[in-house]
Amino acid sequence: MIATLVLHIAILCSSTSASIIGQKPLAPQPSPTWTPDPLPLVIWHGLGDNYKAEGLRSVGDLAQEVIPGTFTYFVRLDPDPSSDRTATFFGNLTLQIAQVCADLAAHPILSTAPAINAIGFSQGGQFLRAYVERCNKPPVANLITFGSQHNGISQFQNCAATDWVCQGAQGLLRGNTWSDFVQNKLVPAQYFRDPEELEAYLENSNFLADVNNERAFKNETYKQNLMTLEKFVMYLFSEDTTVVPKESSWFSEFNATTGEETKLKDRPIYQEDWLGLKTLDEQNKLEFKLTEGGHMQLTDQLLKDVFNEYLTPKANDG
Repeated sequence: MIATLVLHIAILCSSTSASIIGQKPLAPQPSPTWTPDPLPLVIWHGLGDNYKAEGLRSVGDLAQEVIPGTFTYFVRLDPDPSSDRTATFFGNLTLQIAQVCADLAAHPILSTAPAINAIGFSQGGQFLRAYVERCNKPPVANLITFGSQHNGISQFQNCAATDWVCQGAQGLLRGNTWSDFVQNKLVPAQYFRDPEELEAYLENSNFLADVNNERAFKNETYKQNLMTLEKFVMYLFSEDTTVVPKESSWFSEFNATTGEETKLKDRPIYQEDWLGLKTLDEQNKLEFKLTEGGHMQLTDQLLKDVFNEYLTPKANDG
């Protein structure tokens, strides 16, 4: 579900957008109210995919099969599938997430539901988390992410030796990661995070440093919104070689030089509860799941189990 990073420099050079480091969030939303009816399901796809992809649509069909009556909405940044795919590589994430916030808030079905469930595949997972933090209207009840880069990536994907377009773009990414130009136009660069370049990351990151509340100013709204989740479930693929480091799927930090992994619970982001992850964990609402296989190798049975465990309607105790 995630493609090789093949970037078109012509598109990059013609792309324009304002340099926006943060987005003013809406006020915290209340915890979702459960109903006996299935909540709508929102799915955000990964890098190189598009909202009309057959594999993605089959996930929606499976959700309908397991939980009849489930309405599924596939996040899109452009109605044209090709342009939607391009937007997974190019664009300002602050603007993209603001667009999704507006689209969901205006949707006739989603906006009238008591809450929604959300599944993010690969980079779509951290983008849906940003949706929860920054707007969350309609509110998310259960957030499930698969192979997402919650603590960023420290290495961009490799290109084929004969793919000069990709090789040229990779050179631009690696040599200019922290420039305003790249941070506002190349999506993967906006969640790049190398522990050995932490100072540059904190100063220049257009997206991840903000949504992870890593800067000196802590956005309390991000924390309050994330704590409204009923469940935050993070799946890590055991043989993932696409996401580097794969431990990012669990918010772990990995030092490639020393080979040392610092797990979430040993990091300040958890211990000082910058995002409310510690609070969710103490309420048994934060789950770390390991699944076998490489990046985005999902079976129907795994998805069925997820739907049954986390998306099945629950009666309102009130």
